[in-house]
Formats: sequence, C-alpha cells, structure tokens
Amino acid sequence: MAVEHVLLAEPRGFCAGVEMAIKALTWMIRAFDEPVYCYHEIVHNKIVVERFEAQGVIFVDSIDEVPEGAPIMLSAHGSAPEVTQQAENVGGYTVDAVCPLVTKVHHEVKTRTKQGYQIVYVGHAGHEEAVGTIAVAPEAMHRVENPEEVAELNDLGEKVALLAQTTLSHRDWEGVTDAAQERWPDLWSPGRSDLCFATTNRQSALLALVDHCDSVIVIGSTNSSNTKALVKLAEQANGPNVIWINRAEELPEDLSGTVGVTAGASAPEETVEAVLKTLNPSKGVSIVKHTEEDEYFPPPRNLRELLSAIRFFSGFGFAGPSPTGHLNDRSIDAAKALQSLSTD
Repeated sequence: MAVEHVLLAEPRGFCAGVEMAIKALTWMIRAFDEPVYCYHEIVHNKIVVERFEAQGVIFVDSIDEVPEGAPIMLSAHGSAPEVTQQAENVGGYTVDAVCPLVTKVHHEVKTRTKQGYQIVYVGHAGHEEAVGTIAVAPEAMHRVENPEEVAELNDLGEKVALLAQTTLSHRDWEGVTDAAQERWPDLWSPGRSDLCFATTNRQSALLALVDHCDSVIVIGSTNSSNTKALVKLAEQANGPNVIWINRAEELPEDLSGTVGVTAGASAPEETVEAVLKTLNPSKGVSIVKHTEEDEYFPPPRNLRELLSAIRFFSGFGFAGPSPTGHLNDRSIDAAKALQSLSTD
C-alpha cells in the first residue's frame, strides 16, 4: 500500500442520535442484570451490535421473543405504536431510544393525518425507520423512493403532504420533492427538511473532499441507510474508486495516492482510527472540515430518573447495581463508553 495523503472528512461518525442511543444502552446494561433485550439493532453497525452482544444484550425482531418482565430498549430508528405498547405491556422496564428527529416525523404524520392529509413518504422499503413511521398512520401513507414512483401514485386528492426518512441523501429527497411539487402544486412539506442534519453534514463534508481524491473509503455497515447514501454520493462524484468497508481489515492492498476517508453516522471512531493506522499515509492526514457539530440529545427521561434513583439508594447502602461515574451524560463520549465495554 502506497498511500501518500489522507483527506479526513469532518464531521463523520456518530451523530447526536447515535450518541444518545449507545450511551442509553450502556446505562441499561449497567443498571440491570443480564440479559437486556433490544428491539432491533440499537444502531445499524455490526461492530456496535457485536460489542453489546458480548455484554449479554439480546437483539430481537419481535417483542414476542422477550420474556415477561425483562428490561427492553427500543432502537434509535423508531418503532410502530403497537410495538411500543406491546413492549410496555411485556417489559419489566422499557426505554425508548428513538432519535428525536424521527419522533418529529412521527409527530408530523399524526398532525397531518388528523387534518385530512394523504402523505407521500420518501423512504426505503423494509428499513426500520420507514416501517415504524408508516405504522403511525398506515391508511394515509404512500411510500416512494424515486420520482417515477411519485408519478405512479393514484390520485390522492387536494390535501397532500410530503415527509421523509431522516437518513436519505439530499439528491434523493430533492428529486422526489420536485416530482411531488409538480404533481400537487399545493403540496405541504415541513419548513425545514426532515433530513437529519448529521446526514446532511456528512454528505457535504464528503463532497468537499471527493474531487481531490484517487480513492474514497466510506466506513459503515451495509444495512446503514445514511452510509449507503454516502457511498452513492461518492460514486456519483468519484466514479468506481469508492471502497465501502465495515472494518479496517477489509481495506484493499492496492490503494495509493490521495485517499479520502469518511464514516456513516453509526460507525465508531475507533474504526476510523484503525483505518488511518492501516493506510499510514507518507504525507500525513489533513482534516477537511465542513462544520462544527455540537448537538446533544439527552437519554430518555425514564432512564435518567432510574439512574438517579439507583445513585440515591446506593448512597444509603442499598444493594444493587450502580452505574459507574456520574450522571453528567453530556460529558460522556459514546465512543469511549463503547470502548469501555470491550474492557469490562
């Protein structure tokens, strides 16, 4: 491998929603005896999932798989209302780690359907976020992925709204938006796009470096929608020299010249560091910074209350698990929390 220079995108890796979800599940396994159950993968990254599985977390695709009384966490992608209700009925303690940006879309679905709208929803078939969002009001939802599918929709009347899966690429969103606006001139859409700011920032950071690279490496798992959007964007801009990996061990041996590196919103920084070490560029690493991200999403309220109660009773000598450290969650980095699990 003869890599001369690496251009490293910033921002990259964990977004605020992923940070929140990973730290929340880490708190859960500190607070409860094994096993803790999680409905769907907490985030779409194999390394993260494997790390939690090693700590006794059991990931399930149905609440029916959860024994009555067991602690349950619902994933960051959002869950159907009936799934949330079933988890609360079955679980001894249920924590919903849904990203607040996904919750916002769920709220928009409820609001628009109550006002009599039919909703054109831009989302990927089978993706957990899309499935959970559509389940909020299935009778009013019409999922599409491209402008051609917009044209194939039946007449939806005069009151039509446009909403989207948060992890789409801007190009996917804009193409469907133009087609929907042309078909329904009075189309309602949010004042601000439903697209996640972190998804948008990572795409913009990638575009800032891609034209200066001989190859581009995108780090993330194959079931990650936002990572897939990064790969698609890089391929459109940089042709065939795009390598999609989940681990540093998957890097090809024939890389050379200038290599761009970015990571999807659920990819751990430890993987980025391993990739940079393997590339070992002779002329070093340059950061290509698009913007500063300082957004913070606190853990779900009931989990915060539980942890505070545990600390309170532990202080009086009651037996039971006690989270390590303090509850100043904002000062805790999810990457470090994740790495700590491998040393427990």
